[in-house]
Amino acid sequence: MKAARIGSYAGLAVLGAVVGLAGALVQSAWFPGGLLLALAACVGLFYGALRATGTQLGVVAPGVGWLVAVVLVSLGRPEGDQVFWGGGAELVYVLGGMAAAVMCATMSRLPHRDGGTGPLGV
Repeated sequence: MKAARIGSYAGLAVLGAVVGLAGALVQSAWFPGGLLLALAACVGLFYGALRATGTQLGVVAPGVGWLVAVVLVSLGRPEGDQVFWGGGAELVYVLGGMAAAVMCATMSRLPHRDGGTGPLGV
């Protein structure tokens, strides 16, 4: 893999963490519009990463960043501070975001410029 491709995957992972953290804060602040906005951001990120890289690994990178951020936010602190309180909106956000990542990662590969979809253009 080239350094630019590795850098782009690392950047997508960081962007996934940012979207995960922002979505966790927005989904509970402006219910139900915030939840829809957070899920739309997840879908936009994952599908955009698929279109930008053309590979499933391009979806996995922001998906891992998103998942790490959401899990770290959901752990809470010993003092009792936490973002997720176990409500239905939080559950919809976590499951919806994971479903969006899986759907985008399992989409059929984008066609090559010559019209073929396989590695040899067949």
